[in-house]
Amino acid sequence: MTYSETLAYLYDQLPMFQRVGAAGFKKGLGNTLKLAEAMGHPEQKFRSVHVAGTNGKGSSSHLLAAVLQAAGYNVGLYTSPHLREFTERVRVNGQELSADYLVEWVARWRPLFEEVEPSFFEMCVALAFSYFAEQRVDVAIVEVGLGGRLDSTNIITPLVSLITNISYDHQALLGNTLPEIAGEKAGIIKPSVPVVVSQSQPEVADVFKREAAAKLAHLVFADQVYHAEFTDEPSLQTGLRPVAVTQQGRPYLLNAELGLPGDYQQLNLPGVLATLDELRAQGFRITEAAIRTGLRQVTHLTGLRGRWSIIGHHPLVVADTGHNAAGLRLVLAQLLRLPHRHLHLVIGAVNDKDVAGMLALLPKEATYYFCAANIPRALPADDLARQAAALGLQGRACASVALAVAAAHQAAAPDDVVFIGGSTFVVAEVEDLYRPA
Repeated sequence: MTYSETLAYLYDQLPMFQRVGAAGFKKGLGNTLKLAEAMGHPEQKFRSVHVAGTNGKGSSSHLLAAVLQAAGYNVGLYTSPHLREFTERVRVNGQELSADYLVEWVARWRPLFEEVEPSFFEMCVALAFSYFAEQRVDVAIVEVGLGGRLDSTNIITPLVSLITNISYDHQALLGNTLPEIAGEKAGIIKPSVPVVVSQSQPEVADVFKREAAAKLAHLVFADQVYHAEFTDEPSLQTGLRPVAVTQQGRPYLLNAELGLPGDYQQLNLPGVLATLDELRAQGFRITEAAIRTGLRQVTHLTGLRGRWSIIGHHPLVVADTGHNAAGLRLVLAQLLRLPHRHLHLVIGAVNDKDVAGMLALLPKEATYYFCAANIPRALPADDLARQAAALGLQGRACASVALAVAAAHQAAAPDDVVFIGGSTFVVAEVEDLYRPA
């Protein structure tokens, strides 16, 4: 098969959560273990860091990979979903999996897939682990897809586990209370493997304490060790943002710069630094210079996009993949601080999210361009516009993401601000996001 035929086979044969929602999610590790056994257990042939959480796990994974690359290690990175191209999910030292490798790998294992009938995500995990083993990575950063306990990635035994944040998302699959959701995320904690939790959240702290104690796993609440604070707004030219970090109240990283300028990265950075400490304790050589370089050059080193990405000027255009209430609240607070005459918001959503909760957070003094990403899960733009109008949000439905972005550009004055978000899949369709840095 060609690359495009291979992708069509995967999308048609294997249920894909990214496109269809809950029907593409298979609970349990059975299929993944069957694939791993048939492939010679590649997950046992490389060292890893496992990253879970509701918000921040993607950014944290990329930051960890960037610092370890800057320290000279051969680093695998597995994340999901992809934005534009399937191969973004699997990287080594920032380089995406090659299309040729994917074609050959799927052809080799296609009879196994037809026997096991894995989900799309289960196949992706097997692909990533096979690739990392073949590439002999020094360490792989492995982001959980959904939850943790029953996530396909949970067949690894990592050097350290990182749990970034607990908030409401995917309640139908993970539970309706924060402690229930935390229990699913805590499922990545392994016996005697240290675990870092980025944020001390009173509602769920005891969940992690109990699980860590039961597994004899050393537990660190990172925000009790590190405090990160942005000292200025991000540069509109470089996208870099100055940050100061203290450790136990003492200066640690002063005058550092972060290549991910969203306010919410202040919550992610302590978890990243505490995880690096755990790796250092296990023999990794990670200098302050490597940390500074990794934090500053993260988007160049790993290819991360869509986290407070500035993709245009006059008007200023910002895209961000934040898509649940906790994430959007932080994004919108930062958005409203930007100097602007008027706001134009290009917004889409998927139909299994808390759309009403999202819309309730949006500012009424803005013009809206509602759209639907090109996936089956997308909420139709007309439906979204009707729900928004009932809450006093003024705008219109557009036939596609591209037309919504074009309409916002056309209507905006040079001193206005255009924001694109509401869904990862809306941001993924914005062409300007993929211009060379």
